[in-house]
Amino acid sequence: MSNNHRSPPGLLLVRSLRGKDWTLKTYRYVVLLVTFVAYTAYHASRKPSSIVKSVLDPGQKLNCTGFRPWPVGDVFIERVEMDGIMKKRGWAPFNGKDGTSKLGAIDLAFLGCYAMGMYGAGHLGDKLDLRIFLTTGMVGSGVFVGLFGMGYFWDIHAFTFYLVMQMLAGLFQATGWPSVVAVIGNWFGKRKRGLIMGVWNAHTSIGNITGSLLAASVLQYGWGWSFILPGAFIFVTGVLVYLFLPAYPEDVEFSRPNDGHEKAVPLPQDEEAQRLKQHLNGNGHNSGQGTSGNKRSIGLLEACLIPGVIPFALCLFFAKLVAYTFLYWLPFYLSQTAIGGQYMSVKSAGNLSTLFDVGGIIGGILAGYISDKLRARATTAASFMYTAIPAMLLYHRYGSVSKASNVVLMMIAGLLVNGPYALITTAVSADLGTHSSLKGDSRALATVTAIIDGTGSMGAALGPLLTGFLSSKSWDSVFYMLIAGAFAAGLLLTHLVISEIKEKFSKQLSCEQNSPPAKFAPVTSNLEENKKTACTIPCVVINFLFMHRI
Repeated sequence: MSNNHRSPPGLLLVRSLRGKDWTLKTYRYVVLLVTFVAYTAYHASRKPSSIVKSVLDPGQKLNCTGFRPWPVGDVFIERVEMDGIMKKRGWAPFNGKDGTSKLGAIDLAFLGCYAMGMYGAGHLGDKLDLRIFLTTGMVGSGVFVGLFGMGYFWDIHAFTFYLVMQMLAGLFQATGWPSVVAVIGNWFGKRKRGLIMGVWNAHTSIGNITGSLLAASVLQYGWGWSFILPGAFIFVTGVLVYLFLPAYPEDVEFSRPNDGHEKAVPLPQDEEAQRLKQHLNGNGHNSGQGTSGNKRSIGLLEACLIPGVIPFALCLFFAKLVAYTFLYWLPFYLSQTAIGGQYMSVKSAGNLSTLFDVGGIIGGILAGYISDKLRARATTAASFMYTAIPAMLLYHRYGSVSKASNVVLMMIAGLLVNGPYALITTAVSADLGTHSSLKGDSRALATVTAIIDGTGSMGAALGPLLTGFLSSKSWDSVFYMLIAGAFAAGLLLTHLVISEIKEKFSKQLSCEQNSPPAKFAPVTSNLEENKKTACTIPCVVINFLFMHRI
């Protein structure tokens, strides 16, 4: 079978118009861009339910006239009683006494199906063509997110309808994360993977921001539009994925099947492409193994036995419990909390909540960079989770003092909460999916990613559900739950943290024993060594604290 049959049709068109192929570096940029936009669309389509909660809940007061999203208009708009087009308060079946619980139930329906679907989606992603699989998931997600919004225009008030739409949307959304991480893992090695994926993982926060702004910008025309617009966004993006995403380097002929007649695209002068080709050949990616359908995929049990998969999966359970509680309930919390003595409108609360994701972008990049420098993924993730505990306490206690304090503390909390979440779901998943125990003879990227993120998604389902019940009593209870979740996430990585620190000490001692004594060692002559020593100081301190604490 010719690679042209697997190559994205959009890239084939570009190649024919240019008369020559792109370099390896260009293809990598294309892969980063397309997968970035793809998962931005996934997260954007999840955000509307958090924005419309305060519209569906009868206790909220809305101000929908003369409003523009915060990049153009004001962030803080005082909440006032509204009249006119949206005078009716609430939407059955969410406007009863159990409305808040039902809002939590539809979150559970979506995230529960998402979590369960993740395990099957990961295994299928390692068996099927990732580009087709990802496209199908995106188009299906767009359809069912849009149908949820159509309930407004069709005047549907049956709770079952909204529950089923969320469940189906969750199943299709499960195709996304294992697929995009597997694609990135196929194109990029482990060197600087934490930093690359930390920057790339900004799509999560960008998607949350985009979804919030899209949903808020059309809310005044009816809450149904807040679902239809993001649904259309992911649908169209799915078409772009089908046209332009090369899921494997082999699919654009950087390593060709051994059929004796295909022309190899990497030209002799393209040294980087030739190095990739040699690397692929040396790891069994060609001659019948390098194509998207020929490499053996491992089972869920085999993937669970890879060292580190279970601890990181359980850690992500609690990390996503915390992160998704903010994702789904932060706008609702802001609309019910007086900030500087004023309550803000529902749409202002939705737009302000995006600053949490701005902090998350910085956190994801910072966590990836630090973990690359220290070569300690678990230590970095655990440190972020422990530091998030005082950050959340400060936000709950002092975030309502003034607008400035709310913005600053929210961004700090977003940085510390989303940092480890981003690190585990990207660089850690890709590292474990290409673990040395696999010996290069099986495909595990999507499967391992699905196990880790699927387990995490169970926590993501539990957090918003518990919040629906706890928030009706007090928000103090919600924040206590978040603190307990962050502490559990860090604690579950204790064994891996100790192992990383012991490994660093053993390497350091080995280097000291093997290095001959020097008569003179000018300070300026060993600048690089001084930098490395400085980088190990935090690890020494952490090791001392952990060993004496445990």
